[in-house]
Amino acid sequence: MSDEDTFVGEDASRYFTQLHGRRRNVLNERYMLPADEDEIRRYSYHHRILQFVCAGRNYVGPVKEVLTYPGVKHKRRVLDVGTGGGLWAIEMADEFPRVDVTGVDLAPIQPREVPPNCSFELCDLDGPELPYSNHAYDIIHARSMHTGIGNYQQFVNELTRMLRPGGILILIEPDSQPVVDGKRPQTSYASGAPGWFALWEAYRNCLTRKGVDVNVPSHLGAIIRQTGAYEKIRVQEASIPIGFWPKDETLLTIGQLAWMEYDHLLPAMRPMLLEAGIPEWKVKVLIEDAHRDMYEPVMPPSVRLHVVHAIKK
Repeated sequence: MSDEDTFVGEDASRYFTQLHGRRRNVLNERYMLPADEDEIRRYSYHHRILQFVCAGRNYVGPVKEVLTYPGVKHKRRVLDVGTGGGLWAIEMADEFPRVDVTGVDLAPIQPREVPPNCSFELCDLDGPELPYSNHAYDIIHARSMHTGIGNYQQFVNELTRMLRPGGILILIEPDSQPVVDGKRPQTSYASGAPGWFALWEAYRNCLTRKGVDVNVPSHLGAIIRQTGAYEKIRVQEASIPIGFWPKDETLLTIGQLAWMEYDHLLPAMRPMLLEAGIPEWKVKVLIEDAHRDMYEPVMPPSVRLHVVHAIKK
């Protein structure tokens, strides 16, 4: 997909602005990653990795049963919050042609030609009240959202309000804590990958300055339990290799996809780092050193992915 596929007209200032050479959304100042062609490509790699994590599907839990159970009178609906490039919503609409699928994002970077039961909307989801009705959706899916949300508990409370009883909430968040050789080192020198460690520490500091709780991914289960509205809460954690070091064939494929995703993600951090007041020369060094640790790893890097699904009582 290219910028031509997501063209919004000659004047795109209602949707996008430029920040340090990258296009970004105008609705939410907290979410700092770009909204351009390179970022759409990164989304596609991330989407494919998650399909491996979900055993070749786009979901975890009894989603198919909920969306195809006979005898239900209401029109079944799925909401994909933080849809990004829209791949998840489009593929869900293809798999379930009798279900209405809506993708919501900060920027109109989704393709214009989609299945007839798929649509996209613009909305800033970082607020106390979301503009969606009570009990409106059978499945709500949110992934890689926490870096644009100031109060994630409040966000989940709103998703819970919007979910029908018996519906499924799916939350997926990658951890921003640097992991090398399967461990979370306490210092950059102990990591064996000081450049990789230093960039992620700078990134987490930037998120904290923006009011983001960087510990949300590892607390997803507790956040869902705090609502008191769910049963059968399933918490999973996956270790995603980054690079070409795994010996297992499937893990190697995942590692290659993750390598391509993070090859796009590291330079995408540049606007956020600069906006935080870090000098340009230091940002350049941070990204170059992290890339070096990824390209020529002394200790193999990975990322922890937190996946939770629960059924509303």
